[in-house]
Amino acid sequence: MKTLVLAEKPSVAREIARVMGSRDKHKSHFEGPKYIVTWALGHLVGLAEPEDYDGKFGTWSLEDLPILPGKMKLKVLRESSHQYKAVAQLMRRQDIGELIVATDAAREGELLARWIMDMAKWNKPFKRLWISSQTDKAIKEGFAALKPGSQYDRLYQSARCRAEADWMIGLNVTRALTCKFGSPLSAGRVQTPTLGMIMQREREILSFRSEEYQTLRADLGSFEAVWRAGGGDARIFEPAKAADLQRKLEGRKGRIVGLSKSEKQVPHPQAYDLTELQRDANRMLGFSAKQTSNVLQRLYEQHKLVTYPRTDSRYLTSDMADTLKERLTSVAVGPYAPLARPLLKKPLKLGKRVIDDSKVTDHHAIIPTEQTVILNALNTEERKLYDLIVRRFISLFYPPARFDNVSVTVEIDGEKLYAKGVTIRDSGWRAVYDGQAVDESDEDEDREDREGNGEAALPELKEGETVTVKRCLLRSGRTQPPKRYTEAALLTQMEKHGLGTPATRADIIEKLVSSDTIERQGSVLHPTGKGKQLIELAPADLRSPELTAKWEAELERIARGQGKPDPFLGGIRKMAEDLVRGVKNSEATYKPHNVSNSHCPDCGTRLLEKKSKRGLLLVCPNEDCGYRRSGEKQLSNRRCPQCHKKMELKEGKAGLYVQCLSCGITEVVNKDAKHVNKREQQKLVKQYAKQESLGNNLGDLLKAALEKKNE
Repeated sequence: MKTLVLAEKPSVAREIARVMGSRDKHKSHFEGPKYIVTWALGHLVGLAEPEDYDGKFGTWSLEDLPILPGKMKLKVLRESSHQYKAVAQLMRRQDIGELIVATDAAREGELLARWIMDMAKWNKPFKRLWISSQTDKAIKEGFAALKPGSQYDRLYQSARCRAEADWMIGLNVTRALTCKFGSPLSAGRVQTPTLGMIMQREREILSFRSEEYQTLRADLGSFEAVWRAGGGDARIFEPAKAADLQRKLEGRKGRIVGLSKSEKQVPHPQAYDLTELQRDANRMLGFSAKQTSNVLQRLYEQHKLVTYPRTDSRYLTSDMADTLKERLTSVAVGPYAPLARPLLKKPLKLGKRVIDDSKVTDHHAIIPTEQTVILNALNTEERKLYDLIVRRFISLFYPPARFDNVSVTVEIDGEKLYAKGVTIRDSGWRAVYDGQAVDESDEDEDREDREGNGEAALPELKEGETVTVKRCLLRSGRTQPPKRYTEAALLTQMEKHGLGTPATRADIIEKLVSSDTIERQGSVLHPTGKGKQLIELAPADLRSPELTAKWEAELERIARGQGKPDPFLGGIRKMAEDLVRGVKNSEATYKPHNVSNSHCPDCGTRLLEKKSKRGLLLVCPNEDCGYRRSGEKQLSNRRCPQCHKKMELKEGKAGLYVQCLSCGITEVVNKDAKHVNKREQQKLVKQYAKQESLGNNLGDLLKAALEKKNE
């Protein structure tokens, strides 16, 4: 009898087949003397759609909501049905006696495998391959230590509950909002509270009132000191008070009344989990969270250089201790060689910040594998992200950074001024980062509270020493509103409130962007006009991060065997009913924020403006239509008969027309459908000449364009 191995992707199946000796390649699997290795393409099976329960649900109607089937059905996904049929056929082979689930070792990987098994009615024994890297060594060790499939039943139940909860809440509330307000409005148990946090920050910014302030800095000859009220805030909000202080202290003598020296130790940062890596990649490299996930997946799956990416742990397990020197050897190349090689000559110091079994759940932190790296084989993105992971890994075995902190208090005519200085005694782990500080603090720390806190080298000073104010400087500033969220800061808040998982947070942000509820402007996230309205239309309970965090905690309890699926799903059903009822009874109104002046040429609906990577698009909101075109202004060669400026080419119900941007005069293009004037012909020549480089004949292109124009 043979064993069937089910991997999540073809690339993973190919590696497992190579390592385990299944060399005969077929269209949908690899076969060997012992193992047949096949693959999914992500999910092959999913939850059935409403219309699969009743055809009437194919048309969205407020009266049909909520849709809450008694028992959730599964269906084969149409786009990957060919692969499902192949997998199901292999499962029915008489010479297959056992199944090994080799999908991603996580909640979602468990779910997609179990749904395939359920749909194909698999009833033979099965085991679980649970590995954290894709190296040959890890695959062989994993096959030598297969786990009973039943050991992961609780993880599957947690994943099933998550999927069904998202279906019941997301589908019903999205349909309710869309039907009620006549526009595609999307909601969900994670995306809505995430949008709520962005909008809450927006409200704080809009209600903020900036104030002017001044700070006072005294030049004491060999160093400078800053005045602070009671040793705290350096800002002075009363101009008269600032001027009085300046006159009072100018040229006066004082003395040092406080001088303290202390040694400070800063331990190395911990190894990366996915969210922390996404934060650093956004802050230091400008990567989006989704971009980081994609690049990291290639480093894990294609290059086999890092361990399992979708982890929420920043610790390693004790059984990994013996592998750490081998991993250091593998990265001791190029710029990392002088950093890693000294560590190989002595025993590694492994404290609780590195190894802690109690703080590792499904997967340990993201670290390099034992695979030797060839840096030239990585593209620019991969190289940059790998650099972050390797430097963080190497820094785990370096000593703390040590500083001497010096704090000075100066008293002048009853007023106290303060100065701070830092002397580096041992750069420790910071040497791995070329002396650069690695900031793990929250981005939203108030800048004004730190005003005047600059730390500089101080001379040798003694308590009781007399000082003279050479000059007093007033520096003006204004209080600043809270900063809008970057992706790094938003990921921090999502993690803090338990919104989503490390594996799903990037997709949630991308979903908000693609649904036009938020947009990226530079490195920060702004709510759109649609997002601002949607958060007010969405049910109040769904806007709160506390509710979703509570659900996520309950899912984690189910995964650990401390909670049960039925009570959780019962609560979700009741919640869906309440949320839909709230939308139905709403008296609010919705006005699309991005309606253009152009009409869809196919159905006559007013087109909506939508930003994309390729520029502005005009999109028909009618779901049955799907018309879209570029929204960028297109100037015709026709001139306005009144002001003689070029007229803008537009498309309306009656077809193409031109309009003067200054005078508003419009003219129909091509009144005689069989005639194209010389100016329009010249314009088409210029437009299609650019495509000649693609190897097409210019004459053919022009001919095709003219024929299309005359249709």
